[in-house]
Amino acid sequence: MYLGLDYGTSEIKALLLDEHANIVCTHGLPLSIQRPHPQWSEQSAAEWWQVTNDLMTKMREKAGKAWYAVKAIGLSGQMHGAVLLGQDNQVLRPVILWNDTRSAEECAQLEAAVPDLHGITGNLAMPGFTAPKLLWVKKHEPEIFVQTASVLLPKDYIRFLMTGKKVSEMSDAAGMLWLDVAKRDWSDKVLEATGLTRENMPVLIEGSESSGTLLPEIAEKWGLASDVIVAGGGGDNAASAVGVGAVNPGDAFISLGTSGVVFVVNEAYRPAPKDAVHCFCHTLPKRWHQMSVMLSAAACLSWYCKLIGAREADLLAEIAGLSAEQKTNAPIFLPYLSGERTPHNDPFASGVFHGIRHSSDRAVMGYAVIEGVGFGIADGVRVLQESGTHIEQCSLLVAAHAALSGQNCWPIHCNYRL
Repeated sequence: MYLGLDYGTSEIKALLLDEHANIVCTHGLPLSIQRPHPQWSEQSAAEWWQVTNDLMTKMREKAGKAWYAVKAIGLSGQMHGAVLLGQDNQVLRPVILWNDTRSAEECAQLEAAVPDLHGITGNLAMPGFTAPKLLWVKKHEPEIFVQTASVLLPKDYIRFLMTGKKVSEMSDAAGMLWLDVAKRDWSDKVLEATGLTRENMPVLIEGSESSGTLLPEIAEKWGLASDVIVAGGGGDNAASAVGVGAVNPGDAFISLGTSGVVFVVNEAYRPAPKDAVHCFCHTLPKRWHQMSVMLSAAACLSWYCKLIGAREADLLAEIAGLSAEQKTNAPIFLPYLSGERTPHNDPFASGVFHGIRHSSDRAVMGYAVIEGVGFGIADGVRVLQESGTHIEQCSLLVAAHAALSGQNCWPIHCNYRL
């Protein structure tokens, strides 16, 4: 048996597979997000751990005897989040998330300090990445910065609590903006520019390698063997890529979750930062990938449904009944509720409805939201292709929201060619 844990932005999901990759059981539990100021997005690391333990209890109940046959655990999760630990390994402040855009000034500061930043990291400095977050903390919370002994990513903080080891793998580490992506190693130059050293960073491994085994007290608490291996794992999109078979050059997928991603596998390091295309290590050895990322995709529909007090399933049914004329005359929606990355790289971009009329009812407005997200994805495909990336085949991953069915759903996919 193999257990997968995914640390998303809105929930933590667990999946138990047997030796033949058949699903034994799944479950998910929600997380809260705090937005104490405009452009801020934070979570509690303590909540992650509490929800993890609650989830293990639920999975143990659902799995029955199969639970005791678990051999290994794989981790995936939201990228870029900054978990800051002091010398005593206690969390120093709330976790600054991937969709937090407060550090725009620090991005300019980092690019000025490291002129060859794009070549080293394969990316523009963006507020979503981890390194600018640390510069923001250094400037605005210096008492926290001086106490910072370790910087971990979300899934890697949970790994530390599970195994006692501070380890990350290449795909997630590449999104911190401290990694020399071609060399698959930390860049001393970029670390120095943010006031940090290798001593503050986790050990690097490949996603397919073992990062350690469960601590005896954790294994006992969860009812698992103490020799259960915890794999390196991967950032959310790199792990999804392996799951859908996007492992060879030209393989791609589009992911519609809280964010929207177009992911393409490359055989070599191929940066294209001009249009805010991301270039990261894949979670597999000797593989890299490019991504276009829009910060609000399915989150736009969730926001609109909350705004009008509608269930997503009900609204989608109304949208399905719209005529071609109603769709043609629908308003234009810009889906930049949290700023935007690809291709605009503008943390101050905001959402817009344009062209609202007396006839614009909630279904027509909902259609405009979906259409706006679709055009955002199309922007991503366009700049990837303009960078010279060839997409051989593409899968569509749709993260079904719990509101659609009253339960936690796993992504579905279908293959098609662009």
